[in-house]
Amino acid sequence: MTATRTTAPVPVVLAGARGHGRWHLANLRRLQHLGRVRLAGICELEPLSTQELADSGFGAVSGGHEPPEQSDDFAALLASTGARAAIICTPIQTHTDLALTAAARGVHLLLEKPPAATWADYARMTEGVRQAGVACQVGFQSFGSHALPVIRELVRTGAIGNVTGIGAAGAWVRDDAYYRRAPWAGRRRLGATDVVDGVLTNPLAHAVATALELACAGRAEDVASIEAELFRANDIEADDTSSVRITTTDGLPVTVAVTLCAERAGEPCVMVHGERGRITFWYKQDRVLLQRAGHGPEETVHGRTDLLENLADHLEHGTPLLVPPACTGAFMRVVEAVRTAPEPVPLPAGAWATRYDGPGGGARRVVPGIDALVAAGAESLSLFSELGAPWARVSAGATP
Repeated sequence: MTATRTTAPVPVVLAGARGHGRWHLANLRRLQHLGRVRLAGICELEPLSTQELADSGFGAVSGGHEPPEQSDDFAALLASTGARAAIICTPIQTHTDLALTAAARGVHLLLEKPPAATWADYARMTEGVRQAGVACQVGFQSFGSHALPVIRELVRTGAIGNVTGIGAAGAWVRDDAYYRRAPWAGRRRLGATDVVDGVLTNPLAHAVATALELACAGRAEDVASIEAELFRANDIEADDTSSVRITTTDGLPVTVAVTLCAERAGEPCVMVHGERGRITFWYKQDRVLLQRAGHGPEETVHGRTDLLENLADHLEHGTPLLVPPACTGAFMRVVEAVRTAPEPVPLPAGAWATRYDGPGGGARRVVPGIDALVAAGAESLSLFSELGAPWARVSAGATP
């Protein structure tokens, strides 16, 4: 006999329902169907249209649920809906104030990555959440992968020998329209407000955070030093082609090489290097490849725990959160190093080319040879300047 769930669904308010927020709408719909949550409200500056609500599956009474209440006033919406949890999927620079607004009302949080634009805002947010006694989950979905404990166990049992370093690579494609989608896109700051929407800190932030997690160096105090090389091919403020090396307090190098100007879009991955082998983790696919001396390659694919579902389990059963803010402290050290580093170096005109193969034939800038360079950075734990890229010169950010 199947047990009947007696706990009422968690009422949730979603702040930011367009863009990446559409993914959250689909996930909320899935979990609402399972009886885990109820979408009580949507906070947007411009309410979702009847068609947008219908397209998301929340447009009519379904399963006994009325369409969600809508408002551009986050605090008022939390109060009127009786929300117990909120998802914050808004521009980076708004995360801290919205998180504190929810925490002050006892509302638990799923806070999209990066959790804040500055170290000061991150510290203010984490302290406010702690004092309010609310749960906060940061939206690094890869931390829910069941591959992570498998990789840790392989390392613990010596499958690849002593770990010598962690590398990560990400080669993605973004066209000109990507940077026109919002006023803050590709910006380091808006007026006096920090944004830090660079490739390391937002689009491929998972590569950085997952590499640190597999290095067992996710907390701020685990970071000894940071070297950052920030470049841009696009006509933007922030970096779109960058490498960073974080040295942990145990002396382990964690090197990440990423770009949004790839020749071809590839699957980002994290590599755990050992004295006798290597483990490669394609974190979007939950796929693991183990290569070691004396054995053939072994590939496995794993499941994943959804972060909102984990938050609901935490509220219902006390299940530990997968991504509490403290686990992202080292990542936020990287964000701060990028924020305080010299301005990203523009690549010379000869180092990039324009292609018209973006979505709908849109224009995009491509750095020839960058796909191989990004892969080499992760494989050799080297920065772009150390790999001999003709356009690379050091743009170092100090540890904050």
